[in-house]
Amino acid sequence: MTFTQRTLLALAVAGLMAPAAYAADLATVNGKPIKQSLVDYILKEAPKGQAADENAKAAVVNKLISQELLIQEAQKAGLDKRADYLASHELMSRELLVRAYLQDYVKKNPVDEASIKAEYDKLKAQMGDKEYSAQHILVKTEQEAKDIVARLDKGEDFGKIAKEKSQDPGSKDKGGDLGWFSPAGMVKPFADAVSALQKGKYTATPVQSQFGWHVIKLNDTRASQPPAYDKVKDGIQQDLQQRQLAKLVNDLRAKAKIVDNSATKSK
Repeated sequence: MTFTQRTLLALAVAGLMAPAAYAADLATVNGKPIKQSLVDYILKEAPKGQAADENAKAAVVNKLISQELLIQEAQKAGLDKRADYLASHELMSRELLVRAYLQDYVKKNPVDEASIKAEYDKLKAQMGDKEYSAQHILVKTEQEAKDIVARLDKGEDFGKIAKEKSQDPGSKDKGGDLGWFSPAGMVKPFADAVSALQKGKYTATPVQSQFGWHVIKLNDTRASQPPAYDKVKDGIQQDLQQRQLAKLVNDLRAKAKIVDNSATKSK
């Protein structure tokens, strides 16, 4: 539930004061007005399906009256001058302004259908035309991997050794089974090795990656089965949008004169 939704829920059910009558300018509290623009904004941000009728408006105004009373008491106590409040207020203001700018930027620079389709085609190409079903045993040292190959050469069961020796928590209990995957989803040494194997064979020479040493067994292959465009379209759009915003920030940083003294001042 968002902050706005929580606020509106509180407005509907809490009611710190009984509903108050208010004039055309909505209300005043000890001379401080309750602004029409604020009420309009809260009602506009209400969850879909929640009617913005007079009862909802009255609840919003009533809550803002109660809130204003508490704000005035906080100001009398000087809480609005405290350093922690001022820092929190500044941070919230910054975040709201950044969010408003990014929303406006995305609205003015939408990711178009052609870009989404091009990225989908690129991802399909990266998947290749084959998928693989394989098992692996991951260990820390080359000697451990060689010892496992020796045991396999003697006819021991791959899955049994994987459950006993593998350091991969995701596949260990499944006998090293990785299910179906595309080489693009694996680190290059692993992908190259599994692509070179024949069905039913395992790597006679251990394969090293940044994770350790692998012994890999290829169980089967099949033609790639990429997800349907409609099923991944929204995810691709979001990813492209995030990349777009990251580029925006990087470009702004590149053009700006930034002097960061934080490391010096922290000493």
